[in-house]
Formats: sequence, C-alpha cells, structure tokens
Amino acid sequence: MTSGIRFDNVSVAYGGTTVLDSLDLTVEPGEVMALLGPSGSGKTTALRAVAGFVRPVSGRVLIGERDVTALPPHRRGIGMVVQQYALFPHLRVEENVAFGLKAQKVNKGEIPARVAEALEMTGMGSYARRYPRELSGGQQQRVAIARALAIRPGVLLLDEPLSALDAQLRSGMLAELARLHRELPEVSILYVTHDQVEALTLADRIAVMDRARLQDCGTPQQLYRRPTTEFTASFVGNANLLPVTVLGTGGAGVSFAGTPLNVATGGACGGATATLCVRPHLVGLGEGPNALRGTIAEIQWRGATHRLYVDVGGHRLKADPRELRTTPALGEEVTVHFASEDAVLLGAGVTSDD
Repeated sequence: MTSGIRFDNVSVAYGGTTVLDSLDLTVEPGEVMALLGPSGSGKTTALRAVAGFVRPVSGRVLIGERDVTALPPHRRGIGMVVQQYALFPHLRVEENVAFGLKAQKVNKGEIPARVAEALEMTGMGSYARRYPRELSGGQQQRVAIARALAIRPGVLLLDEPLSALDAQLRSGMLAELARLHRELPEVSILYVTHDQVEALTLADRIAVMDRARLQDCGTPQQLYRRPTTEFTASFVGNANLLPVTVLGTGGAGVSFAGTPLNVATGGACGGATATLCVRPHLVGLGEGPNALRGTIAEIQWRGATHRLYVDVGGHRLKADPRELRTTPALGEEVTVHFASEDAVLLGAGVTSDD
C-alpha cells in the first residue's frame, strides 16, 4: 500500500463553524506524526479527514501520491484504531481481526495466515478463540491494533488509543506501539493524543494544534528544548513561563521580578517585554547561576521527586530539584537557580541561536 500523508490547505467546517483551518502538513513515509492539542483543537478532525469520515470544505488530502479527498473510507487503504476498541462482542478475536480482510475481499485461503500474523505481532496469538468480554482492556486494544494491521495498511490512524487504559497498561502499550513501529518501518502513523508523554515517547515529529490551527511542528526534542511559542512551551511538557524585560541590545540579559538574569536574548531590543521559559526539572535548589530568592508556597511529593512551588516577587515558580533529602518548610525562604543555556526567551522579536 502507498504510504505518507499530505494535508494540502485542508479546512473542515460544521454548520458554518470552522473546526480545522487551512492545515498544511506532511507525514513522511514510515514516520510517526503525533497530533497534540487540547480538546477542540482540530486534531481528531484532521485524522477523520484522512480516514474519510469528514469531507473538507476546501483543500486536499493525499495518501502517497493519491488524492483521496473524495474517496470513501474503504478505498483509502488505511487502518484505524479508536479509543473504545470497537470490537464486535459476538465475534471471537480471530473473527474480529479477519473482518477487515473479508470486507476487502481478500482470498479466503490467505485470511487465516494474515490473522495469525497480526495476532502474533501484537502478542495475542494465544487468544484467537476468545471473545472480547474475556479480555482485559489492554488485550482488547491489542486486538483492535491487530485488526488494523491485518489489512497491511500503508497508513495507520490511532485516535487516542490508550486513553481508556490505566497508567500501568498505558505504559506497556506505549512500549508495544514503539516495537510495532520498529517492525513496520514502511507504515506511516498519524497518532492523535492530548497526552504529552505519549507524543514525546512515540513520535518522530509532533504537530501542535490549537483553536483549529497548526501552531507548531518539530521533533520532540526541538519542541521541548527550544519551543518557539508560549503555547508550545506549556503544552509540550511542563514549563515556567516568566514575564521578563530585556535589559539591553547585544546580550545584556533580562530582568525578572527585579533580578537581572544572564540569558541569551537573540535579536531582542532593550526594554522589550518577553517570556522566559525554564523547565522545572532544570531549576535547582540552592546557590548557583541566575539565582532567585523566594518563599516556599506549596510542596507536592511525587514519589521519586518533589515539586516545589516558590513565590518569587508575586510569581509562582515550579522547581523539581533532584534527590531532595530534606524538605523545606512551607513559608521558608529559599534560593533557586538555573543555567543560562537552560532558558529560552520567547517573544520580543527573539531570533533562535539554533
């Protein structure tokens, strides 16, 4: 089957309300692209446009070199997995997996081998004769994935496939999906999620969606380490977004809550207001570069780490210091710090150094 997906200026509207606005995006053959964004951002609509469940009001959807905008879903050569599994309760596992093959009128003699192959690939080979009600949630999701893979699609669409699973099952399924991707390097995967960890773990690139539009796109490392907007910084991982003023042109740093900080300012002009992005795990407790004095406002114990909320000049700063042997008390005055290279300045006409 052909692989790769291209959204060519695709817009979708319901009753005059635009729910996907002029999306231009390419998923390369063999690539995992995560569509990440809050509810109502347009990510699921984009996936449904590829599946053929919604018709764009403008633009084109291409799979490989084929314009599939007007094709019905069954002629697009795609596999799809949704969050509620959508298994037929009256059919055994092997019959559920065979369903798509029969719909495609695959030779009857080929179907048993194709079903067995897909079930083995998802670790469900020994469950072929069971009914869905006899399986756990994670096992049902594996069957749904096997059914999608059985037709050997060039494109696999995953719509919040892990959201109905508990945390432990979700972690295991993430590992399984990563393994499947390694075993099926020719299959393009479009993965819709609102979960940052899923996107960071699985995706080759992440497309960040908000308010029906594509806001940003890049590798997980690019978006996490060097975000270009406040929305990306806050939605891809956790971030401190601190309001600052640029002290001068030419690398003079910035001022936050009356304290000068040594950070790269790119081409920003002196006096400009901007936002400084610092990830909580990069904020240390104690003296160091770019030190800030503040008061402990809240402490959250998270098992392996503590999350400290420090009030600095009326702004709440998050810190995840490593190996906190002695927990500071609420109201205690502390010093936190971060390295210059761990801060990213957003806005104010900043140009990236990368």
